[in-house]
Amino acid sequence: MSEGKLATISNDVEIPCLLVPLLDSTLLLPTVTVAEMAAMRPVGSIPNAPRWLLGFYEWRNTKVPVVAFEGVNGGPVTPLNPQGRMAVLNNTGVDDRLPFIAVPTQGIPRMVRVHQDEIEENSDKPKRPYDKMQVKVGLEEFVIPDIHALELACLEAEVL
Repeated sequence: MSEGKLATISNDVEIPCLLVPLLDSTLLLPTVTVAEMAAMRPVGSIPNAPRWLLGFYEWRNTKVPVVAFEGVNGGPVTPLNPQGRMAVLNNTGVDDRLPFIAVPTQGIPRMVRVHQDEIEENSDKPKRPYDKMQVKVGLEEFVIPDIHALELACLEAEVL
């Protein structure tokens, strides 16, 4: 095989992802960031929490803070959708006391495989505080959330 062909093959990395529908956008999450897409259930309240921190979700004997992604980015906070799911996200190592955070979805997420070279930054949309990046894959637009920043926001809200 020629070097040019080998380079082409090595650059064509396919990333298994979940498309997570929210009210005004869709999150693009590599599957390694998602611990589980869990069933929607009521959440326990957190006294004096910011409006974007919806409460605690009981998951595998762990209280997981629930973050309204649109709300933490300055948008509306919508009620939980009974037909949605709870995206339980793995931590990024900010604090071991916060092993997971959860983001409620507005529908059923779906699995896709995205080629790394198909993802391009969407400079048409402004990046919000908790967006890692606004992206386009073909003609579709997605948001990659900044999970690290979401964890820090939960810690600053003193959820532990």
